[in-house]
Amino acid sequence: MKFKLTFCLILLINMISYSQNSDESKNIIKVLEKESATWRAKDSKGHTECWYVKPYSRILISTTEGKSFDVPPTAMIDTKPENMGNGGFSVNTNYKMSINGNSAWVSHDEESTSKEGKKTLSYEIRMLEKIEGQWKLVGQSIHIYKQE
Repeated sequence: MKFKLTFCLILLINMISYSQNSDESKNIIKVLEKESATWRAKDSKGHTECWYVKPYSRILISTTEGKSFDVPPTAMIDTKPENMGNGGFSVNTNYKMSINGNSAWVSHDEESTSKEGKKTLSYEIRMLEKIEGQWKLVGQSIHIYKQE
């Protein structure tokens, strides 16, 4: 009987933990989808709402030509529409994440399509923190690649 009770408690705790992580996963994905959409729509206010710059924030981008860029994180919150994306849309897939309390890291694939129809593929790693009850991006690494 004691074994059954212990097993049931462990199962219940795991179910509650999964449910919380499931809800958190959905909230994180909403932030990532919003961040992608607001960049392309030149919505600087909406884009800024997705970010929170910390002293350790970092944004690294690598291109198909082998170049890399270390973008100042303040560029994500001090955005001017003329420096943002130029329309189009993106689709994020293959989300994988680790949520640990108020911190999370997420990897996903992104296919961006410009308003002219040009596609850009990237692997992305995003770092988020829950700040005042809201998930915010604090860093990211984007690796653009060509499909073989």
